[in-house]
Amino acid sequence: MPIKVFKAYTPSRRFITVEDFSEITKTEPEKSLTVPLKKKAGRNITGQIMVRHRGGGHKRRYRIIDSKRNKFDILGKVIAIEYDPNRSARIALVEYPDGERRYILHPLGLKVNNTVVSGPNAEIKVGNALPLEKIPEGTIIHNLELIPGKGGQLVRSAGAGAQLMAKERDYAQIKMPSGEIRLFSLKCFATVGQVGNPEHSSISLGNAGRLRHLGFRPTVRGVAMNPVDHPLGGGRGKSKGHNIPRSPWNQPAKGYKTRRKKVFDWMIIRRRTKRITEGV
Repeated sequence: MPIKVFKAYTPSRRFITVEDFSEITKTEPEKSLTVPLKKKAGRNITGQIMVRHRGGGHKRRYRIIDSKRNKFDILGKVIAIEYDPNRSARIALVEYPDGERRYILHPLGLKVNNTVVSGPNAEIKVGNALPLEKIPEGTIIHNLELIPGKGGQLVRSAGAGAQLMAKERDYAQIKMPSGEIRLFSLKCFATVGQVGNPEHSSISLGNAGRLRHLGFRPTVRGVAMNPVDHPLGGGRGKSKGHNIPRSPWNQPAKGYKTRRKKVFDWMIIRRRTKRITEGV
């Protein structure tokens, strides 16, 4: 997908790039597959802010995505590729012979009028969903389940793709986009192919207004505040170095381990942080 640039008739316009949306074939969503999406502005059910700097943005409707792909051994035809404001990837509208329609994540290379199918007997083809035990080693996959039958939870953003490295006993070794290698049950389903819209990471917003349109509010640096407002605040001019980087609640921001011991830690063969030392 090409990226559009503009003539710099204003300072901010010089840096703005946008997607050309050339792969989009339908501009209005399937109404039966959308639900209202209420803005929460980073707050939890008690009204307390859990994520700062969120709020506003354009009104959206949520598209219901078929992450389980549990309509087995039934050919579905791709009838449209659509934009989804709630995710970086595109979505594909699939119609089945019984008239039912479902949204799936759009894999790179899947086009309108192509067919997709899910199930243990499906062909190894882009867009098809199979259990890991039926997928050959070396295959690029996405929409990966953590727990068999729960539905895809991992490798779902634009351009993402994991690689099936090996199979041993009841588990498969999969290299994640982060570089982490971990075990998954061979019963877990995954979709063949890489998620589409890989150029998403190359887009430059260019000005603050586009970020506000996405629902992000301004972020003020801690060193620009007063001591009463932030641990890094105060000082004459730009003072730093006398204080370790930390949050407004005094939690260190660099090197402080926040991950607790998880039940499934034994499934991680190589952590993503190991990539830093590779080749040294």
